[in-house]
Amino acid sequence: MKHTLKKYAISALLLGAGSCMAATDMRQVVDSHVTPLMKQQGIAGLTVAVVQHGRVQYFNYGVAAKDTQAPVTENTLFEIGSVSKTFNATLGGYAQAIGKLKLSDMTSQHLPVLAGSAFDRISLLQLATYTPGGLTLQFPDAADSATTMMEYFQHWKPTYAPGEQRLYSNPSIGLFGYATAKSLGLPFTVAMEKTLLPKLGLTNTYTRVPADKAGLYAQGYDSQQKPVRVNPGALDFEAYGIKSSSQDLARYVIANMHPQTLEQPVQQAIATTHAGYYTVNGMTQGLGWERYPYPVALQALLEGNSTPMAMEPHKVNWLKPAQAQPANVLYNKTGSTGGFGAYVAFVPSKDMGVVILANKNYPNAERVKVAYAILSAMDN
Repeated sequence: MKHTLKKYAISALLLGAGSCMAATDMRQVVDSHVTPLMKQQGIAGLTVAVVQHGRVQYFNYGVAAKDTQAPVTENTLFEIGSVSKTFNATLGGYAQAIGKLKLSDMTSQHLPVLAGSAFDRISLLQLATYTPGGLTLQFPDAADSATTMMEYFQHWKPTYAPGEQRLYSNPSIGLFGYATAKSLGLPFTVAMEKTLLPKLGLTNTYTRVPADKAGLYAQGYDSQQKPVRVNPGALDFEAYGIKSSSQDLARYVIANMHPQTLEQPVQQAIATTHAGYYTVNGMTQGLGWERYPYPVALQALLEGNSTPMAMEPHKVNWLKPAQAQPANVLYNKTGSTGGFGAYVAFVPSKDMGVVILANKNYPNAERVKVAYAILSAMDN
């Protein structure tokens, strides 16, 4: 095992084929990576769900809150940050599947308040894939509320031609979710909690945590170990505001790998999120999800989830038509709020995936390394 774990640490290692791994062996793999990570990063609580061939193993560490010392379990609710974007995207795919919108529609077609603005020429697909022309990562402070965001969008001018550059953006995919909800005739939170989540079989995932579930909601901690929870902001639920558990996200991973078990419109929605719309370096952009050819090198995942990918514009190469899910790919998405860090990755062709949730925001690279080691162990 020592030799195997050392082998997993080599950044150029390619994930290959393998079979199901015993629970005791997986415990050793997960412990050996998570225990030092939590100490190094000052993480109070963390949960890992390992999905393989329809079976799920849970590995829970530390506490959900320091004051109560409540232990983390697979039912503990964590803020999942931008993993929320994959739910937003799936809702959009569902709206398209039932005929409420087309990704090729111009944004102002569904949001008349934006008629006469740049969004007459920006498609829903461009919003969902961060290519409207330079919407930045966050709203300006003055626009970061439900009452001020539309005026911001009405006056916003693209820096680049729509569809030309990828610039990762909460306002961009957030507006996509907002337009999707409008097409369904529902507030986003209602469309998510009453329509999509039940259809995915998720029972412990929320936009707003209900009062009777408050005891499950982990306390997040910032870099100074001060308690923090996600702040309200413009399009927060659409872009980064969902809370979920490792158990529900494991179900979500299984649904993504086995959509044939779901009703037809949801199957179509998942296929829409898994499609490839353009490439940037070694990454192919889906809706919400980001995908890589499989086997994949650790370095490719680190680069795809790096700060430059989140903060800098990148020229895109559109795939026309959009490319359906290839035979061998890995999907992943990171998510962060002020006090939480999340990572989800899965490989449909190998029927395996991993969910990592923590009540501290720590570097994406560390999450990717742990997940990579776990996936490698399953596929060894």
